[in-house]
Formats: sequence, C-alpha cells, structure tokens
Amino acid sequence: MVYRVTARLKSDAALRLRRALEDGSISAQQPDGQEIVDSLNRAVVTGTGEVIWSEKCYCDPPLAHERVTVLDRYFNDLNTEAIGEYELFDGRPFMEYLNESIARTEDGRSDRH
Repeated sequence: MVYRVTARLKSDAALRLRRALEDGSISAQQPDGQEIVDSLNRAVVTGTGEVIWSEKCYCDPPLAHERVTVLDRYFNDLNTEAIGEYELFDGRPFMEYLNESIARTEDGRSDRH
C-alpha cells in the first residue's frame, strides 16, 4: 500500500536527520530503509512548514516499523492516508529545506560566538 504522509520536522532534528541520511544508517535498515530515503528525497515542504511525501508500506498500522526506527526521531504530527500510487506534491524540495535549516542554525550559532 502507498500512503500520503504529512508531518513536521522537529526543530532540533535537521542536522541529525541529514547525518543519518548521509552516513547510510537509514538506507541500510531492513526491510524499509531505502524506501524511507527515497520517500524523503521525494518529499516537499508546504508554505505552512508541513512536510509531505508518499511512501510504500505493508505494516498495520501504516508506517509502524518506519516510525519506531526512524520517523518519530525526526518528525512530529505524523499522519498517513492510503493512496493508490506514489504522488508528487507541490512545495519546496524537503532536502533543500533540510540543508537550509541546518545552515540557518549554524549561522545563528556563529553569530553568538
């Protein structure tokens, strides 16, 4: 089953999530790691800051394993809705948003020192 997923990135999670994506720890997770990575690469951020993506999952309830192992570490307010096929959504690419969030955080830290 494919789900539309909506969530909000936790305020302190951007750098940790990018590190986990880059070091391969998420993609190496079995059986769903690569699907999580691919889904986040398809994700977008809406004007209200909501992150939205589509993801395939066979868990009941939806994304149960993905939430325990990855998603709940980095996202709040996660909701799912069954859809027939993968969808692309309008919005800003999530990975771009993630990198800019990290840059803003790092700039803020350097301003204080």
